[in-house]
Amino acid sequence: MLFILTKIRRATLLILLAAAITSTCLRAEAEIDTVASITGIEIVTSVDRAEMYIGDLINYTITVEHDSAIELLPPPLGANLGAFDVKDYETDITTRLKSGRIKSESRFVLSTFTTGNYLIPPVPMVFEFPDGTRKVILSESVLIKVLSLLLNTDDSLDIKPLKAQFEFERDYTRYFIWGALAFLIIAIAGYLLWRKLRGRGEAEFIDLRSAWEIAFEKLAILEQKKLIDEEKFKEFYLELTDILRVYLGRMYARNIVDLTTAEFFSGYTSIGLPTDAEQELKEFFDHADLVKFAKFIPATERPDSDFAYAHDYIELIRRAFQKESEQELTDTPENQQPSLANTEEGSL
Repeated sequence: MLFILTKIRRATLLILLAAAITSTCLRAEAEIDTVASITGIEIVTSVDRAEMYIGDLINYTITVEHDSAIELLPPPLGANLGAFDVKDYETDITTRLKSGRIKSESRFVLSTFTTGNYLIPPVPMVFEFPDGTRKVILSESVLIKVLSLLLNTDDSLDIKPLKAQFEFERDYTRYFIWGALAFLIIAIAGYLLWRKLRGRGEAEFIDLRSAWEIAFEKLAILEQKKLIDEEKFKEFYLELTDILRVYLGRMYARNIVDLTTAEFFSGYTSIGLPTDAEQELKEFFDHADLVKFAKFIPATERPDSDFAYAHDYIELIRRAFQKESEQELTDTPENQQPSLANTEEGSL
């Protein structure tokens, strides 16, 4: 019901619009002359395609170029466009050309739902001249061919029997892909397991040198890398602090390498490190952490100074251990027995 009312309302509006245009044309017939062409005025009609299917949209354009002294009156929006329905439009698109002439375009989007050859009829274009007279020029008509959506219009529309069911060929590609991936995973796992079992059978290399000899050798290698000269400060401090941590871990039989700086100094006293060197060592590690993790650029002389400090600290711990070892040797009963015997012999 709503659809019928909409159709009736649309038809009524079109009738009223056509009546208004007709009465206007009758009143102006005595004042406006219709001519085939006028000097200084050019009208071109165009469509984006000459063939279309039912329901398709085509763009119909009327382009007018005229002298600036001549005025183009807007074309009637209710102009007769034959069997086509106007779906959208845009009129009075005016452009001033470099030559001083005026270019005006009117664009229509048209559609139809019947097949056949249809003619878009001429559209009257009204021009007003400087002396007040008006003249009408008709645009060119355009032929449009509307095709059916059926591939062959002679085909019968009766229901046809079902065709045989189409059988797709079985695709084994994904099975090959998954099989290859499974084989690759198994091969990698087997290789890693073989490496692990093989490593158990091999004797692990144990460096029997003292911890300070190993540390001094690593410091010498680090110095030869010239990381300070190349301004690779992060790599330099990573190796320098690692050398010191590994050294202290071997000397005190503690896992110091995996400790953070805060964890290391929270247990500094329990490890047995010299208490008088704690503050200076903490400053060394704090500065190194800034360079390693905060991209801090140290002062020019600071890396060399820290390298010398690490060397001296290793030597400090070495001397402390050597002194402690000598003290333990002098305090053993075996070392004290000969001295007592010597004393008795002397008394005799």
